[in-house]
Amino acid sequence: MTPLSPDTIRRPFARYSHGIEVPAGARLVVTSGQLGVRPDDSVAQDARGQTDQCFANIAAILAEAGMGPADVIRINAFVTDRAHMAGYMAARDAWLAGVPVPPASTLVIVSGFTRPEFKVEVEVTAAKV
Repeated sequence: MTPLSPDTIRRPFARYSHGIEVPAGARLVVTSGQLGVRPDDSVAQDARGQTDQCFANIAAILAEAGMGPADVIRINAFVTDRAHMAGYMAARDAWLAGVPVPPASTLVIVSGFTRPEFKVEVEVTAAKV
């Protein structure tokens, strides 16, 4: 994967790439949005805990395809309040620790999810040659 961050535009606000070029012939995996809900249907009360679970769910999906965090080319994340951004970003950065090319990333503030306790939802696209 090749990061695309032209010098003619502002540097990214955090650890992400403005764009990622995927080589021809790469396999793609696209996840559904993952909520911070555990297999037993329990949910952490804070955004960081929910985001950690989102990424744990995503890791399991990617592993089933023989992929991991280093194969992620795009993250789309949604939080229900600006106050949840710090918890989300800390969890994202921890999950991507050691990944040499940070993926493209978007974070959007939304009015809510299917259950009121959900604060964060994350979906990713991954590619592997």
